[in-house]
Amino acid sequence: MRPELNDLLDTARVVALPLATRFRGIEEREALLFEGPNGWSEFSPFVEYGDAESATWLRAAIEFAFGDLPTPLRSSIPVNATVPSVHVDRVAGILKRFDGCRTAKVKVAERGQGLAEDVARVRAVRELLGPEARIRIDANGGWNIDEAERAIHALAEYDLEYVEQPCASVGELVEIRRRTKYMGVPIAADESVRKAADPILVARAGAADILVLKAQPLGGIRRSLDIIEEAGLPVVVSSALDTSVGLSMGAWLASVIPELEYDCGLGTASLLSADVTDAPMQASGGSIDVRRVTPTPRMLDGYAASASRRQWWLERVSRCYEVLAEADASPATM
Repeated sequence: MRPELNDLLDTARVVALPLATRFRGIEEREALLFEGPNGWSEFSPFVEYGDAESATWLRAAIEFAFGDLPTPLRSSIPVNATVPSVHVDRVAGILKRFDGCRTAKVKVAERGQGLAEDVARVRAVRELLGPEARIRIDANGGWNIDEAERAIHALAEYDLEYVEQPCASVGELVEIRRRTKYMGVPIAADESVRKAADPILVARAGAADILVLKAQPLGGIRRSLDIIEEAGLPVVVSSALDTSVGLSMGAWLASVIPELEYDCGLGTASLLSADVTDAPMQASGGSIDVRRVTPTPRMLDGYAASASRRQWWLERVSRCYEVLAEADASPATM
């Protein structure tokens, strides 16, 4: 049962958290938090997303605060370090923020940068973490097929665990997977799952070896589990630069997946300069705990968004709630 809109708005808190490193082109992460019978939850689609897409994030947030959730199968989740598209001189400092992580995801294909910078960044991570560490790269769909082939060939010597979303479309992923199969580097899909009308298409098309799943964009924990079951591929649970409240949702999802073969991208609280709790979901010994997070009032007050931004988020929740109401009333249109 969907709660009343006022059940969300009455406890809503909107925060603006500074980032330690510019990421996804932003230096501050905004999020709306609210409390339900299960505890606190998070609604934080990126500000450029429209209401139809953002409503799916709201469905996930409502489920986590008010829904019937599956029982966790594990109490901690191994996580990777995340290295943004920074200059090579900053790589060591970023890795130090991820305590005990032996897997690193390195962002590549940043607009305005070239392959030489990507190679230097990945090389630095390999040198710092050593030969036993796992390195995965994430292009966020930033390459065309030829660029992806050239980049994967150049980076393969650093023993890549997988390449995440090298190209934007499912068709391109099919082709780049065919071209690079001889290298033995798996292809993972993120945007082709979470931003697709049919999140299973990438699996049916044979376009990926691994799926990257994020609880909020996919509509929640149970819907993510349905996708996993139907796709039949191994998965990595990742975050969308959430606060620790949102990360607790991702950790819960990871905890209920029967077979979790890969370290998860849920250590991103370390990319924030501040959080909503005194006990953030940061990596310790390479893992995070599976737990609910209750915001610290002092942190909520100290990083409260401006009055105008708070109003913007409250209006956004209200619009997305109406989108959900209309969709639930006409399930054939969903």
